[in-house]
Amino acid sequence: QVQLVESGGGLVQAGGSLRLSCAASGRTFSRYAMGWFRQAPGEERDFVAAISGSGGSTYYGDSVKGRFTISRDNAKNTMYLQMNSLKPEDTAVYYCAARTNWVAGLYDYDYWGQGTQVTVSS
Repeated sequence: QVQLVESGGGLVQAGGSLRLSCAASGRTFSRYAMGWFRQAPGEERDFVAAISGSGGSTYYGDSVKGRFTISRDNAKNTMYLQMNSLKPEDTAVYYCAARTNWVAGLYDYDYWGQGTQVTVSS
């Protein structure tokens, strides 16, 4: 069982930056592939980025490539999402998720956090 807690959300102007954190419980954090997702009001949850257990592999959704960077610190049981050049359309609740298999369906995660709100004003 893994418990995930997101933090770092808030209100930022367009063009600004935020860094989200996802803290995980347990002593086997490096075994889990991790991902970030987001959901805007009235819309479905969208994939943002994912990272392998070692941190050596990453991939991104098309809408955030070149602006967002996913990373992790396994010694701190924490994953990060650095978000730069933010746009109003990035406004959403951001969720982190964990799973044991790196290769799986894009949305097939076993554990989810409660989410953190990111609001980008124009």
